[in-house]
Amino acid sequence: MAISRPTAAKWSVPAVAVTAGMLLVGCSASVHVGKTEPKLSAEKLATTVSEKLARTTGQPEPDVSCPEDLTGKVGTTTRCELTADDGSTLGVTVTVTSVEGEQINFDIKADETASPAPN
Repeated sequence: MAISRPTAAKWSVPAVAVTAGMLLVGCSASVHVGKTEPKLSAEKLATTVSEKLARTTGQPEPDVSCPEDLTGKVGTTTRCELTADDGSTLGVTVTVTSVEGEQINFDIKADETASPAPN
């Protein structure tokens, strides 16, 4: 399902870093997966993180990428990356808080400082 994003609304990582750093502490999400060994694909994780960030900040869904699948084991962490329209990036840590059958529950926390766009 394609999600249209208004062109006038752009992600600004410095503003998001401040907003996300304050709003995402303790923020959590959960996803049901359909496998006997709970695992969430990197693509689905990135989509879920993007949706949660958009709801939390009131901005359009940002471009988020996650390098690996998330294994449903309490304490497992992975790092995702939000890329703003200007090319700057913000790290996002995802930590599994509980697993209930096939459902993986996790917290999302954005870094407080963004990395500038490459020159």
